[in-house]
Amino acid sequence: MWKKAVSLAAVSIILGSSASSLFAASGRDYIAIVGSSTVYPFATTVAERFGKSTRYKTPKIESTGSGGGLKLFCAGSGIDTPDITNASRRIKMSEYEKCQKNGVKKITEVKIGYDGIVLANSKASPKMQLTKKDIYLALAKDVPDPNGGEHLVPNPYSTWKEVNSALPDTKIEVLGPPPTSGTRDAFVELAMEGGCKQIGWIKAMKKKDKKKFKSICHTVREDGAYIEAGENDNLIVQKIVASPTALGIFGFSYLDQNGDKIQGSTVGGEEPTFENIASGKYPVSRPLYFYVKNAHVGVVPGMSEYLAEFTSDKAWGEEGYLSDKGLIPMPTAERKQFAAAAAALTPLVLK
Repeated sequence: MWKKAVSLAAVSIILGSSASSLFAASGRDYIAIVGSSTVYPFATTVAERFGKSTRYKTPKIESTGSGGGLKLFCAGSGIDTPDITNASRRIKMSEYEKCQKNGVKKITEVKIGYDGIVLANSKASPKMQLTKKDIYLALAKDVPDPNGGEHLVPNPYSTWKEVNSALPDTKIEVLGPPPTSGTRDAFVELAMEGGCKQIGWIKAMKKKDKKKFKSICHTVREDGAYIEAGENDNLIVQKIVASPTALGIFGFSYLDQNGDKIQGSTVGGEEPTFENIASGKYPVSRPLYFYVKNAHVGVVPGMSEYLAEFTSDKAWGEEGYLSDKGLIPMPTAERKQFAAAAAALTPLVLK
């Protein structure tokens, strides 16, 4: 969909204040949003309500993954580039610099709330009781030699029982997102690195050789035990329902919406519930964001109004309609901070 960008600067020079007319004339009389599959259901809910309650068209949203969305977003400013990108992790410095290089100078960052990353399976199977160390040993490409010693071997584990004798004697089969996904980034950092650091000699490596430490802890095995299932989290849900011994990795909202069919594994003894994620008890949780291309506000119809809808208490508040979809609301002070940033289009500055 996204091809060569037409510069907004050129649009403004040609049309001045009627620049928005060009968007309408070229078929861009709607807000274009890309990015995270985790944020997708929340953004879709806001977009649908926005389309029904205002004079503006319903925004069009594509689920491209956080990395894929930021790549499209940072490609330039203009009618052939997205206005907003959703992300289930914070923008990286390299992505921010790419935006700056390509003329996307002013970006507003809006944190929308929190989410837990779950490892879920079919209710037809026993609930898994995992630790972060179990997760690392099951899914890392290289792991400490089971026979002892401070060296790594290619992952030899084929069943969960081999990883931990308390776990079921079933094949390790985990369906999860690809490297372009913010969920994947957060999962390897929070769950796999968290388990990796429980092995003393690897933890000590972080101070001596951070790059090697990260490679050991973050590299997922590629021998078929971990299956990249794309950016469509609903598809992962369908596949684990059809394959009762498999586990799937996705955001809490998908567990919340499919609780009749699937169940979330405990991690470190904590259930992936709304309350445990909100309190910080559940250990695999992360913030969610979207990023706004400030140059498009006032040019693409409805941008300011969409931002106002998303950052309203009726949407992301403690009793808001997004909490019904599984979004974990931020504390009041944090909501006020990001609502003010969205209203003022406060540019993000990364250093």
